[in-house]
Amino acid sequence: MSKEQTFIASIDQGTTSTRFFIYDKSARIIGSHHVEFTQFYPEAGWVEHDPMEILESVRSCMTKALDKATADGYNVDSGLKAIGLTNQRETVVVWSKSTGSPLYNAIVWMDVRTSSICRKLEKELPGGRTHFVESCGLPLSTYFSAVKLLWLMENKEEVRAAIKKGDALFGTIDTWLIWNLTGGVNGGIHVTDVSNASRTMLMNLQTLDWDKATLKTLGIPAEILPKIVSNAEVIGKIAEGWPLFGVPIAGCLGDQHAAMVGQACRRGEAKCTYGTGAFILLNTGTAPVKSTHGLLTTLAFKLGPKAQTNYALEGSIAIAGAAVQWLRDSLGIISSASEIESLASKVDCTGGVYFVPAFNGLFAPWWRDDARGICIGITRFTSKSHIARAVLESMCFQVKDVLDSMHKDAGEKGEVKNEKEEFLLRVDGGATVNNLLMQIQADLLGSSVVRPADIETTALGAAYAAGIAVGVWKEEELFASGQNIKTSSIFSPKSSVEWRKKKVDSWCKAVERTFGLADLEM
Repeated sequence: MSKEQTFIASIDQGTTSTRFFIYDKSARIIGSHHVEFTQFYPEAGWVEHDPMEILESVRSCMTKALDKATADGYNVDSGLKAIGLTNQRETVVVWSKSTGSPLYNAIVWMDVRTSSICRKLEKELPGGRTHFVESCGLPLSTYFSAVKLLWLMENKEEVRAAIKKGDALFGTIDTWLIWNLTGGVNGGIHVTDVSNASRTMLMNLQTLDWDKATLKTLGIPAEILPKIVSNAEVIGKIAEGWPLFGVPIAGCLGDQHAAMVGQACRRGEAKCTYGTGAFILLNTGTAPVKSTHGLLTTLAFKLGPKAQTNYALEGSIAIAGAAVQWLRDSLGIISSASEIESLASKVDCTGGVYFVPAFNGLFAPWWRDDARGICIGITRFTSKSHIARAVLESMCFQVKDVLDSMHKDAGEKGEVKNEKEEFLLRVDGGATVNNLLMQIQADLLGSSVVRPADIETTALGAAYAAGIAVGVWKEEELFASGQNIKTSSIFSPKSSVEWRKKKVDSWCKAVERTFGLADLEM
């Protein structure tokens, strides 16, 4: 006998995998599936995805999650009210409006092929690296979508020709998926949301529309850009030929913004998502806060066309969990990511080893695309356990670097503290199952780390946004005192101030060693 209920689903399209979750009204997962897809590295520093493979991964996840829920007696077909979408940000696709085919592979957010474009613009523009910060909150960097689009326009004849013919459509992964899910060449809807748009370098943070002056300066035609919508509104319905035909897509957020919603981060509260990279966002309320310490001013979320806009300070770390994947796939030190905790736990320190994963440069707060990865302090005493522990520490040091900058930018009034006068960091993402990683993080911060029962808050945030749009949930209820977040574990610091200072000083020395290494001979 089927169980008649109300359901909300979410697509979580990440850097290495796609996942689909089906939730009941209590936000309990009743069906899910995930599929990993291929990473392409055509040259050093280049990272690409096949947009068609991503599309098929979404189809597969939807089908199999639905099958699982149905097999367990849930009548999802009749009870599913809406679908939310969250995605890897900054990654870009340009495709043909008439055929629906991508004109080149998706260029991924961590790709650094645009370094020369960034250097050229820095020299040419009056404001240099910070020329566009006033409008979009972002510095010139290989990280953001606009320079990836410029590279495609400059280097791919297919893209130039399609733009000239009026046949090109541009978007981040959310735009590519929504266009296809709502019909593709047969009336697909060409949209993005305010959070994803805020990461392109092209959206004005005040008007929440494409900045005409920026488009003119960069020579990007507005006609190829999607319409910008809020994070919680009915965008369109799933087209025929897809699973869940007719269900509305009602929520869309970049992955880090979705995690903020999933963690119910109110003004003065911050979260860190540990995935391929690590991303720390602090909700600054309804006004953008300009960073003077290497952070990004960005949009947090806007949960409805008429809802207030929340802004954030963000520190982006390019390599976090990806360093663990590197240990597994490139060095063979571990055979699965989960093994790193037990391996690193065999020693109580790194033995003086420091690892800086500047594989494609360093993001916040350093912003050095000339940096490259190093592992220093190695002796005959060094074992693979020391290296594994140094990799975990590198993730935590980078988060501390960002949070130190965040505290300086936000000030005392910009942060919420508990009764012990502690600033609590909320954490989520796959890597947070690692208890050793979380304890190291608390020890290096000197303050507690809070891990929720459901660590997949990115997917949950997208579901919440969709549910808000169709009336299943109310924004004020979800954010009321964080009551919807069930805390699983709190990791409190066990380290001394003296130990922490010595470790941080050593880390900073290691980071400085990475600068200027991008031109080392192959």
